[in-house]
Amino acid sequence: MSYQLSPYLALDGTTREAMEFYQSVLGGELTMMTFAEAGAGDFPGSDRIMHASLTTAGGLEIFGADTLAEMGHTAGDTVALSLMGNDDALPGLFAALAEGGTVTVPFERQMWGDDYGQFRDKFGVVWHVNRQGDPAA
Repeated sequence: MSYQLSPYLALDGTTREAMEFYQSVLGGELTMMTFAEAGAGDFPGSDRIMHASLTTAGGLEIFGADTLAEMGHTAGDTVALSLMGNDDALPGLFAALAEGGTVTVPFERQMWGDDYGQFRDKFGVVWHVNRQGDPAA
């Protein structure tokens, strides 16, 4: 198996502060990219964090992102599950887990070069599924 399940935080403009705090407590390597740095353009909120990743020496991973105004921030939606890796099983897992739920981002190639999709499953849990790398297109 070459994929893993990690928590993904959705915060309303406080991702940078939260992830820096978690790093100060847990240690590890922190990387962050704004919407502008990811190539999404210059718009109100483009300086917010599109993706943050904290990986500790002990193997913990926490991901996070800021919501944008048009995404709508719901207090109960601050944690999602992120299924990531380079495994060819990920598209099928996306389809199976999304069954009966609502797909919010179809599983397809994204601007950062990975295949990614997002959905809310039939139980209300938000999932991010990301197949890394350059799979056979």
